[in-house]
Amino acid sequence: MRNRRNRWIGTAGALVFMLPLAAQTPARTRTPDGHPDLQGTYDLGMMTPLERLPGDPPFLTKEKAEALQKAEVARRAKDNQPESADRPAPPVGGDTSAPKSFFEILERAGGGAVGGYNHFWLQQGSAYTVVDGQIRTSIVIDPPDGHVPPYNAAARKRLATAQATPTSDARESQDPTAEPPGAFDNPEQRPLGERCLLGFGSTSGPPALPDYFYNDLHQIVQTPDSIMILTEMVHDARIVRMNAQHLPKNIRRWMGDSVGRWEGDTLVIDTTNFNDKTRFRGSTENLHVIERLTRVDEKTLLYRFTVEDPDTWDRPWTGEYTWPATNKPIYEYACHEGNYALGDVLRGARRQDAKEAAKANK
Repeated sequence: MRNRRNRWIGTAGALVFMLPLAAQTPARTRTPDGHPDLQGTYDLGMMTPLERLPGDPPFLTKEKAEALQKAEVARRAKDNQPESADRPAPPVGGDTSAPKSFFEILERAGGGAVGGYNHFWLQQGSAYTVVDGQIRTSIVIDPPDGHVPPYNAAARKRLATAQATPTSDARESQDPTAEPPGAFDNPEQRPLGERCLLGFGSTSGPPALPDYFYNDLHQIVQTPDSIMILTEMVHDARIVRMNAQHLPKNIRRWMGDSVGRWEGDTLVIDTTNFNDKTRFRGSTENLHVIERLTRVDEKTLLYRFTVEDPDTWDRPWTGEYTWPATNKPIYEYACHEGNYALGDVLRGARRQDAKEAAKANK
């Protein structure tokens, strides 16, 4: 794994300057008010996907996990190697071969057949999450098949007629040929991460999920009255109000209204009051997320979440994975809505529209 350092990061066509922020490592067991001290910086980067890949068992043996991790490290090392100056031209239309691993699938989705970032720009996890001694192949643990439940009839009807606007878990970019018609017509139709409103892939949460590309650090700052969870990707900061009442239903927020309480040594965060623009995995503003953070040892938190929305799924679903502590610095993600990239995306689409219109009029 490369050392993280000050560098320019390209995102959605923009250059974003990353400045290190102070990292913290848990040093105490309990805070002065007697609760577990969850403070610190945690690296959520890992190889375990949200949903189990076809053919995978629920858990991996140590030998199998080590073999897969070694193969992934080798793949990234090969991608980092300089290419020959006399290499042949790439195939027409780019590389359309079938991806062979979870990360290859993600990278192909992010860059399309012509490719995206090389691994100099990526900071991906290199190990599977381990919970209760089990090497997990999915974050989702309920349903037991490791998959998010299918949409119910109400959700299918809603999504079939909804405007093509990306949800909060949309990736940074997709192959333009795979995006829905009109996806470049208006800024509201671009991914929320691309607009610098929320982190890509629901890194901001809730629920908080790994990004799988880079900027996977989260920092917790804890007081008796409030707990802050800072997300490195797109600089989201969630404020959890402890032992409070939820806001009135007419007050809606991008990351919902998070209220915390202690159940023994577990921090429970109950989040409601989402707006109708977040729509995590196609859900409605009635999404309800309950998160649980428990210290496993001095360097590890267990993060468990349950997602519920009767207008989207007929049953709640649950996931869990570990948050390992790290001494890596958090970098500022200097990104804001209305940055140069978004305007360039729309201008490029308008130029393409004009070319197509001129061609049709000939």
